[in-house]
Amino acid sequence: MSPKAMLAVIVIGLGLLVASQGLYVVNETERAIKLQFGEVVDADIAPGLHWKSPLVQTVKRFDARILTLDTNPSRFLTAGKKYVIVDSFAKWRIKNVRAFYKATSGDRFQASNLLANLVNKGLRDEIAARSLHEVVSGERDELMTKLTAALNLETQEDLGIEVLDVRVKAVDLPEDLSMSVYNRMSAEREREAREHRSQGREVAEGTEAEADRKKTVIEAEAYRDAERTKGEGDAEAARIYAKAYNKDPEFYAFTRSLKAYEETFKPNDVIMLKPDSDFFRYMKDAQGK
Repeated sequence: MSPKAMLAVIVIGLGLLVASQGLYVVNETERAIKLQFGEVVDADIAPGLHWKSPLVQTVKRFDARILTLDTNPSRFLTAGKKYVIVDSFAKWRIKNVRAFYKATSGDRFQASNLLANLVNKGLRDEIAARSLHEVVSGERDELMTKLTAALNLETQEDLGIEVLDVRVKAVDLPEDLSMSVYNRMSAEREREAREHRSQGREVAEGTEAEADRKKTVIEAEAYRDAERTKGEGDAEAARIYAKAYNKDPEFYAFTRSLKAYEETFKPNDVIMLKPDSDFFRYMKDAQGK
């Protein structure tokens, strides 16, 4: 190979080496920072292909996506001097690359530890200002919204990160307090159950008394109507009897005597009367004489 060809190969090789050391790519999911001898010279590098001075400048890349910080359950004290165990998580992302690098040296785990301390501090302050009921259910959403806003201001200034959301996954009570709360809740539910049963018995007794009253009224009205109908029937029967008697008194007396005989003379009965009693007149004479 001629000296000129050798020189050309060397120049091309050096060019490729310089290009490989100087060209770099920043993806859309990344944030990058350019350093020169340890000092930040460019902290706002857009995604795409870029150039840096080989051997003089270095580029550090960071994840620009939304990241999740899952904190360990921690114990906090409420305003009512009750301990609660809170398990929470936070959503965050890098907002200011320069501030993030200065605060954490670009170490994501260090950033997570710093953010976890701030989250726990914020939770401690917010929970300490609220009662147990407010922490568990009453004001949890308000607590999370207020904590997120306060953390976001602090972390953007100190850590260069933006806190998008802080949420509580679970609020538990210590075992000894849980048993006390369980017993109190059980007693409260038992009291409510007794109250409901008492109200049910009261309603049942009222319903039963009303039913008895209606029954008495219905029976009285039925008895009244029956007696009225019976009286009307007796009156009609008496009217018919009187009419029949007036039409033929002798026949009426005869039929009544026959009916009396039928009802009086039963098998094995013994009747003691005078033979000349008026009761036997139709047995002696068909004319009743």
